[in-house]
Amino acid sequence: MDSLLSEIRACTLCAQRFAQTETGHAPRPVVRARPSARLLIAGQAPGTRVHASGQPFTDASGDRLRDWLGLQPDEFYDETRIAILPMGFCFPGYRKGADLPPPALCARTWRARLMAELPHLRLVLPVGGIAQKWHLGVKTGVTQTVAAWRDHLPGAIPLPHPSWRNTAWLKRNPWFDTDLLPVLRTRVREALDGEPDG
Repeated sequence: MDSLLSEIRACTLCAQRFAQTETGHAPRPVVRARPSARLLIAGQAPGTRVHASGQPFTDASGDRLRDWLGLQPDEFYDETRIAILPMGFCFPGYRKGADLPPPALCARTWRARLMAELPHLRLVLPVGGIAQKWHLGVKTGVTQTVAAWRDHLPGAIPLPHPSWRNTAWLKRNPWFDTDLLPVLRTRVREALDGEPDG
């Protein structure tokens, strides 16, 4: 795992692509994982604040996600228990003022190798459509996939992105708060607090 993480953190495969975005930034892969992790948060890609800080979910989205999970920051950032692996490890940049999707090249290059190094996962939380398609093999959109969250228990619970942009979605789908979140918090605690594997 250490060797693989070093390779990822040195990755520049998308340098030319990022240089051509509105931000013209250099790659800065943001990834947190240890082989002992029991919970995987599979996000989309870092935003500008995460690109600057080098730590995932250091923004309002992270505050909302931690609330959803019922976790304080010290537990959320304990990489011996929680792996945070977005589908694209670098901020993909803007074009016409909107976030670009994570380059598919990132997942094709690194994801299977990383997943092979995480043998103790008990719960996967795919956040957003790209992560849900990769981890769950679904072809439905985010709303349909998250609405069918029970179909993926006990090993996974799909989530919408915790961005402020999804506040209207959360209001339109009150079942997310009333039905899904209590189960999510229970499954997170079970994954993190259960007896060690093996």
